[in-house]
This record gives sequence, structure tokens and C-alpha cells, in this order.
Amino acid sequence: MKKTLLIIGIVSLAFVQCKKDSDPFLIKNGSIGNLTNEMKVKQIDSIFATDSIVKINSSPNALETQGEVEIYEKGGKQLLLLSPDNESDPNSTIKNIQIFDSRYKTEKGLTSASTWKDVKANYTVDNIQTTINAVVIFLKETDVYLTIDKKSLPEELRYNLDLKVEASQIPDDAPFKYFMIGWEPAAK
Repeated sequence: MKKTLLIIGIVSLAFVQCKKDSDPFLIKNGSIGNLTNEMKVKQIDSIFATDSIVKINSSPNALETQGEVEIYEKGGKQLLLLSPDNESDPNSTIKNIQIFDSRYKTEKGLTSASTWKDVKANYTVDNIQTTINAVVIFLKETDVYLTIDKKSLPEELRYNLDLKVEASQIPDDAPFKYFMIGWEPAAK
């Protein structure tokens, strides 16, 4: 009996020791800190209860959070911009997240302050799309996508819209213009 109680006590202690508070700045597939791709816009108030929430496109008569939302620390530093799948529906899930704070990092250490060199060292590029002023880079096996301003690219790549930019043509020191997370809308 004493052995059984001792084993139960050790196992219980192990579970308590292993359960850590989740890192509020860790980016994983399907989550960023305590926010997951299944949560609804109306739940943002409770997830970011200690931060300041600015509702950008919310209806004045809305009882719940809806539309795009900016998240700021109490000190005023902008953390995130959350964009829902449907701006007028508080039950909509988050579709895109723009990350401003460099404390948010992927499991491989990628942050908004990283450079192209960090991407090359840790990720495989899935696709690169060229726009008028930037290139948008989608990474394999992750929800992260990046935008690099064409001003950071070699001169011969900046002005020809028909030219396909390859990963090898992007300079190692190219910073990110936007560091984004993209989630597919939840199936209804």
C-alpha cells in the first residue's frame, strides 16, 4: 500500500513539474502563445486580458469583439494585428496575424527582427510571389510567411515585375517588412 501511494505521489509530482505555463511568445503551427487557430475573435478579450486591445473595424453597436484587432502591451508597445476570416462575425476565427514584437519567435528562433540568412539556415521555401514593391515568401511546414521589400533586393530584381525572384537571389542581410502568420479558416 505504501509503495502504491509513493508511486502515485511521484507520478503526480512529475505531472505537476512537467506542466509549464505556455510561452506567450512562442509561435507553433496552429498557435501563437495562448492564441490558437480554433479560437474565435470574441475570445480575444480573455486571451489578452492583461494587454490593451484596439478594435479597428468593430461596429459601434457590437457587444463582442469583431473585426481587425490590434494588441498592445500596457506600456504602449504594439504586439500584434489580428485579422479574422469574417470581419462582421464575432464567431469568426483569426485568419492572419501580423507580428510587430520581436519577442514572438518560432521554435527555430525566427522573429520579426530576423534576416533572410536566418530563414535560409532553418527553413525550406515553399513559394515566392512577386508583387510591385515586395516579395512574399511562404515557408514549408509552417504557418509563417514573410514579406521582403524590393528595396532590399539587387537592383536588377526591383523593377521587372515579370522576373521571378529565386531564394538564392535574396541577400542574407535582407530584413522582413512583414512577419506574418496565416491560418486557414475553420471548416463550418
